Amino acid sequence: MNTEALLVRTPDHHATSGTGSSTPLCPATNPGARSSRVADRDEADEFLHQYYAELPDRPIPLTERLSQILTDIDTTGTYHQTPDELAFGARVAWRNSSRCIGRLYWNSLRVLDRRDATSPEEIHQHLCEHLHQATNLGRIRPVISVFAPDTPEQPAPRVWNDQLIRYAGYRRDDGTVLGDPAYTGFTDLARQLGWQAPEGPFDVLPVVIETADHKPQLFEFPPDLILEVPITHPDHPQIGDLALRWHAVPAISNMRLRIGGINYPLAPFNGWYMGTEIGARSLVDEDRFNLLPAVAECLGLDTSSEASLWRDRALVELNVAVLHSFNTADVKISDHHTESRRFLTHLAREERNGRTVPADWSWIVPPVSGGITPVFHRYYDEAEQRPNFHLDDHARALGRGRCPHPH
Repeated sequence: MNTEALLVRTPDHHATSGTGSSTPLCPATNPGARSSRVADRDEADEFLHQYYAELPDRPIPLTERLSQILTDIDTTGTYHQTPDELAFGARVAWRNSSRCIGRLYWNSLRVLDRRDATSPEEIHQHLCEHLHQATNLGRIRPVISVFAPDTPEQPAPRVWNDQLIRYAGYRRDDGTVLGDPAYTGFTDLARQLGWQAPEGPFDVLPVVIETADHKPQLFEFPPDLILEVPITHPDHPQIGDLALRWHAVPAISNMRLRIGGINYPLAPFNGWYMGTEIGARSLVDEDRFNLLPAVAECLGLDTSSEASLWRDRALVELNVAVLHSFNTADVKISDHHTESRRFLTHLAREERNGRTVPADWSWIVPPVSGGITPVFHRYYDEAEQRPNFHLDDHARALGRGRCPHPH
């Protein structure tokens, strides 16, 4: 994977750090044509009918509210969703997220309406509050913070990071990486913007915030806002000697929330971790921390032959360590067997309510012991439903520390 940041000089657009220093780099905002930011009338109509069908006791009749919305779109190109409409849309977007196994609690999503925030400083403060509410002293709560949408007048604010909390990756002269190799490009970019990198294996990256009226700016979260869990094993203390840790809140920040024909590119949201996300992907993937060989050595496994299944054995013990560590620290996490059963409960509940549950099998089936979980042995409807979350190429490029524009 090419994670090199593509930085070029431009005369009129600079990214700045919180200390006021600046580094020229390619313009990151991708405002698009004005017409692409106009609210979609058909989607607005569809969304409002869905809203009134599921929550019929509204203070304004459907026909009156729909007339208001369509008139606003025809006049201004967009419309303002009420706080209740926004909250309903955000929760249903989670309910419709085909790659998420943890949707049973979609209706408990805490929705923070941050559409009035205009400056990077305000946005940063709201992101800090998001982490505070989501962390909840380890009792992780599902939270979404919804910032201003795209409008015909100006593009929405953005956070360049793909998650609010990610670990830096430092390229070393011998070709190896200290930290997370997936984020070497973003780490390079952050350092270009003035970040004073500590150069440790688990350094939390700063966030880059950009608005239509402000240059991209770098912000760090106060350390006491970021809850981290040291990884130890109940039976193999050598794994603790690896000095691993992981953060408690997986807050995705580069997915575009689309509700009723309106795009909200900055709508960071989180649930809580399923253990395999850490113990079978982030700490294990070869383009991430790639720790299976080190764990196998701790366990004294024979790695000379794949037939010894040393990878499988190391993988299971690392996942045991992750679940043990979070539970010992009283930080909420779920195992893949429990979460699989919860998903089938969600499926049955939605079907009783006459709703289809879209699901991507390749994402719903856990990466460990998939065949012995109940979600493995069935087919799913893959139709995309609205409202929903979307990832575009522009957001993907920013999350990797790349300029999204061709040169």
